[in-house]
Parts: sequence; structure tokens; C-alpha cells
Amino acid sequence: MKQFIDLSTWPRREHFAFFSKFDEPFFGLVADVECTHAYAEAKRLGVPFFLYYLHKALQAANEVEEFRYRIEDGQVYCYDRIHASATIGRPDRTFGFSFIEQQDDLADFVAGANAEIAAVQQSTGLRLNDTTGRPDVIHFSAIPWVRFTGLTHARSFQFPDSCPKISVGQTYQEGATLRMAVAVNVHHGLADGYHVGLFLEAFQRLLS
Repeated sequence: MKQFIDLSTWPRREHFAFFSKFDEPFFGLVADVECTHAYAEAKRLGVPFFLYYLHKALQAANEVEEFRYRIEDGQVYCYDRIHASATIGRPDRTFGFSFIEQQDDLADFVAGANAEIAAVQQSTGLRLNDTTGRPDVIHFSAIPWVRFTGLTHARSFQFPDSCPKISVGQTYQEGATLRMAVAVNVHHGLADGYHVGLFLEAFQRLLS
């Protein structure tokens, strides 16, 4: 379900109009999160760490209303719930897009995600279709080979995109804690640095 945002009374109407005219309306930042407890908990539960933190990232994104805003035909809508279109790697070093439905229960989420991962790994090509290309998703990717401090995304400026893009990097040890970088890119007409901060705060709380 989604709710129509009345632009005439929306406090962000000028921000939306201003940034929507940009060739590149997205902005992004990179911040570290501490994931010592999350990694240990994933191991204890027998859950892949990727799916554990993806579940927490989706929970955090759903907590922030601005991360549920989407632009469709020039209008802004707020979705009740958003899911993940994550890139899934294959043994041949290609990847495919997925649709992983958000579930409040971790076990249900992992079961659905594992089924989708198996489908991606048994396929070829990008798997770009009406399901993986739904607007009510965050675009998610993991880059576990690189401890990055910055990240850019390939984008077609002709394609009307407003989905947040979240990427995580390689985990690394810092003293007694395990950490990883999180890159967040959002449409500036829909969200500001404050809202990215709310997401990162919620993500850290859920990981801890």
C-alpha cells in the first residue's frame, strides 16, 4: 500500500521541486557501523551474516518515513513497507538482481531470501523485470572484498529513479570491535543528511 503526498501542503515541496531539476539529484555519504554483536549473533543462529544485516538494514529503512518515499509520474508517494532489490553473486562472478520481501521475523525473512538467492544463482543475466524493478525497494549491494571509504553508483539520468541505495563493505577489526562501512545514497528531493543519520542510527541500534 502507498499513500499520496499532497505537494501543495508538503513541507518539502520546494526542496522536491529544486532538487528534482538536477541532472544528479542523489547525494551520498559513507559511515562506519559497529557489528561485533551482530556477527556473533548471526553465527549463533546459523544465519549468513549478509542476510542478518540485510534484515536489520530493511528494518531500519522502514523506520525512516523518508526512505519510503518514491517519485512516480512526478508525484510523491509514501509506501507502508519497502523491501530489498539486492545484487546476488554467482559462481561465475556475474550477478543478478533479486526481490527479497521484508519480513518482521528473521527466520521467515531468511527462508524467503534463501529461495530467491537460489533462483538468482540458477539463472543468467541481470534478471531485471517488473518484480526486481519494483519501486517499493531499496537497492542493496555488498562489497565484502573492499574496505571502502567512498562509493559511486552507475546511473542513467534518463531513468526516473528515487530508490535509496545502500551498500556495505568489508568487515574489519578495530581493537576489540568488528566494523564495516555503509554507503547510503538517497534522492535529495525526498531526504536530507538528517534522514540518512536517522537510518544509520537505527541500523546501528538494530545491529547492537
